[in-house]
Amino acid sequence: MTKRVGFATRIGAIAAAVGSAVGLGNIWRFPFEAGQNGGGAFILVYICCILVMGIPVILSEFIIGRSTHSNMKAALKKLSPGKKYYLFTYICILGSFIVIGFYSVVCGWIIEYLYQALMGNLSGHTPQEYSDMFTSLVASPWRCVGWTILFLVMNFLVMSRGIEKGIERVASIMMPLLFVILLIFCVNSLLLPGAGKGLDFLFYPDFSDLTMHGVLAAFGQAFLSLSIGISCLVTYSSYFKDDTSLTKDAMTVAVLDTLVAILSGVMIFPAVFSFGVEPTAGPRLIFEVLPGIFQQMTGGYVWALLFFLLVFFASLTSTISLSEIPITFMIEEHKTSRPHAIVWTALFTLVLATLAALSFNVLDDVKLWGKNIFDMMDYAASNIFMLLGGLFTAVYVGWIMDRKIIHDQLTNGGRLKGTMEPYLIFCMRYVAPVSIVFIFLYLTGII
Repeated sequence: MTKRVGFATRIGAIAAAVGSAVGLGNIWRFPFEAGQNGGGAFILVYICCILVMGIPVILSEFIIGRSTHSNMKAALKKLSPGKKYYLFTYICILGSFIVIGFYSVVCGWIIEYLYQALMGNLSGHTPQEYSDMFTSLVASPWRCVGWTILFLVMNFLVMSRGIEKGIERVASIMMPLLFVILLIFCVNSLLLPGAGKGLDFLFYPDFSDLTMHGVLAAFGQAFLSLSIGISCLVTYSSYFKDDTSLTKDAMTVAVLDTLVAILSGVMIFPAVFSFGVEPTAGPRLIFEVLPGIFQQMTGGYVWALLFFLLVFFASLTSTISLSEIPITFMIEEHKTSRPHAIVWTALFTLVLATLAALSFNVLDDVKLWGKNIFDMMDYAASNIFMLLGGLFTAVYVGWIMDRKIIHDQLTNGGRLKGTMEPYLIFCMRYVAPVSIVFIFLYLTGII
């Protein structure tokens, strides 16, 4: 029997897990949500959400994966023989494909802007011209699809190198570079005149602006930012070594992911306020507002290039983790070779990504519940698949999974202290399920 591969080092494993969590949501969503919902008050609630829901769910996914060293379906079969909990795996796989489908389109836009920054074409324009540049990009089916395909080729080339030489090596290089670039940006932003206004927008604790809407937004942001719920971390932790401290690694992933989110705010908003630009979020922030700010900075060419390199790193490490879910499933459940599993995953992803890319131009008239294909995929992934996955994980670990297995994984067979066990069980039984239900009701507009 061929020995199952795994991550070669603990640092590589953590880098891969952090890369899975850190993505565009940390950069273009968290800072704006914080500023609009009480600044420091929102951040305090967000940190509480990480403690009572984020870390416990991460740890739960780690326990499922590392205890079985298997993909999600095989793991649930081993942990609950004779039960049909493994059917939930298909929701995870479909969810991963949908996320990669629309996410790859945004990543394609990033490559376009990285290329334009490299060519020096992001300077000397008016705000309206920056807006027109982005509008022109999304309106062009050939450019949208072409850049999306290029990104997918990069993504699956990494996957073709395997766990150690592909995923681990890329994450071990890109994640440190991401932090270095982020810190350089933060220092530069803090030295800009008027930077204090941006810091006030981000950190000033105005509890009068923190409504129930803001509290639920903090829970939702914590959940989505960590990429929990569709078995990314189950898959990655199945490659962890048995002497890994799951508690330490879960805390490390949560802390670093939160740090990236907060540093992104420090990077963006002092610059936004320094140059008198209205705070905003989403694609407009990255593709229309920030390029205009970079051109006003000394060395604007370098700042634009570094920024789009930063978001490219964040994007690629996220899609790599999502791609590994169906690839590992096909290899272990259907005895497919890794090259063949990659080809099938790439082809299915390409179909979904092409539909998403064309939803802004050729397929603009195709609507589902008032949303185009891209927006519908985004909505379904964030509001349905991830939340269902998180709810299942919480209920399964809190109420169904054998406590002996949980204890054994947390203590590494009795070699470590299991002080987190009572806290984990309490959060998984009561806090996480209730929180996720409220997030679902909020995100779907029911409350």
